[in-house]
Amino acid sequence: MKDKPKVARPGKVYLVGAGPGDPGLITVRGRSLLERADVVVYDYLASKKLLKHLPVSAERIYVGKKGGVKHIHTQDEINQMLVDHAGAGKMIVRLKGGDPFIFGRGGEEVERLHQAGIAFEVVPGVTSATAAATYAGIPITHRDHTATVAFLTGHEDPTKENSNIDWSKLATGVGTLVVYMGIKNLPSIVENLIKHGRDPKTPVAVVRWASTPEQQSVVGTLETIAEIVVDSGIKPPSLIIVGEVVTLRDTIDWFEKRALFGKKIVVTRTRDQASELVAGLEESGADCIEYSTINIKPVDSYKALDDELERLDEYHWILFTSLNGVKYFFEHLYAKGMDTRDMKGPDIAAVGKSTAELLLKYGINADLIPSTFTGEGLAESLLDQGVEGRNILIPRALKAREILPETLRGAGAQVTVIPVYQNCPEEEPPNSLRKDFEDGRIDMITFTSSSTVRNFIRMINAENQEELGRLLDGVDIAAIGPITAKTVTDNGLQVAVQPEEYTISEMIWSIVQYYSSGKK
Repeated sequence: MKDKPKVARPGKVYLVGAGPGDPGLITVRGRSLLERADVVVYDYLASKKLLKHLPVSAERIYVGKKGGVKHIHTQDEINQMLVDHAGAGKMIVRLKGGDPFIFGRGGEEVERLHQAGIAFEVVPGVTSATAAATYAGIPITHRDHTATVAFLTGHEDPTKENSNIDWSKLATGVGTLVVYMGIKNLPSIVENLIKHGRDPKTPVAVVRWASTPEQQSVVGTLETIAEIVVDSGIKPPSLIIVGEVVTLRDTIDWFEKRALFGKKIVVTRTRDQASELVAGLEESGADCIEYSTINIKPVDSYKALDDELERLDEYHWILFTSLNGVKYFFEHLYAKGMDTRDMKGPDIAAVGKSTAELLLKYGINADLIPSTFTGEGLAESLLDQGVEGRNILIPRALKAREILPETLRGAGAQVTVIPVYQNCPEEEPPNSLRKDFEDGRIDMITFTSSSTVRNFIRMINAENQEELGRLLDGVDIAAIGPITAKTVTDNGLQVAVQPEEYTISEMIWSIVQYYSSGKK
């Protein structure tokens, strides 16, 4: 019996609405598709942060179109690109800003796919019109103002002989008008509305880069908005909102009134531990720029840890002084076929709340958390309980401060320090790091450990403290605790924010309070 010829796996194209700019506004379905894509073809207005959801192996193709700039690819080329990749049996995500079918030319792309016999699916997105209004504090419909809304383009196909927009009906027949891509033609749009009966005093808002940290909103009337836009330097991408609902912005504006809105904050942490800090700062409106200054790696050998795991019941205390210490200790414990039941003998201490919370996820409730979340604070708490003759295990970084083990040994404890991970500086500092500071783009930089301070200074490549001070002139510095703060001041810099409790959540709150108090 002859083998049947292998049938090639058919490809498929998914047109996914990326939303208006905030990467958090993509749909769950859209993110799920990104996580499985072979190829992503993305636009200028689709947030680049969404690309982090892609598999490492995924091919990334930028086809953005920007007004006044020569396009990298024509629409016909984009259409053919989708056909070709799908014909090769690949799963393609066509990532489009806003919603694919609202002034996104998604209909044209789907028509071409249909002609070529390519399977496709369309995933809606949050369209820029509703996002711009909502994030500017403007409800586009309101029972006290209007029950009608219309979306229209301010930039029709230039090859058309006649406009499809009937200004005579739109001017007075619809309560709220939202105009896409209309900044260039704003004077003409205003003229048409007034000419066909709209009151020149009608409120108008223009919103640029809606839902992003760069959002900028201005308000005027039909007779004043064109001049206001020019004076404010508003450029595309922007949307125009016309209607009485604009008056509600004074009451409902929420996005641009957040405590950290407009603040650019550099976050220096390990690659996998910046998320909590970034999420908290962004929740309050900050524009976070992440620079990983530390790369956490396993130690070269775990033989020493293996030996100590065999005799855990001989220890009176195990001390965890960092999140990474917890993570790598338990990873290796599990790898040996052991689990938390093997830790029933010794008491467990955590240097702070965050470390204790992570221990709890592994099924361990810390017996001791010091009131001061430092090595010194942990040592003091243990000394109060008496450590003479006690066997103590400390799983920690390869290189760390010796104050804790030395203090305990000085009090008569038998202390075993076992490296379970190592802090390695990032090998290649990003080219943009120093330029961000030279250009004066940064409002604040955050440090969560002494090593982040030292590695940042190395990465910024300042020749001396004088140059370092010049680069960071006008930049606020937030340090998570006194030890980190001392490293900052030892390098000739000043700390503006230091939380009373040395946790990420308290650090975020302290930064919010600092800027809310009008310090800057």
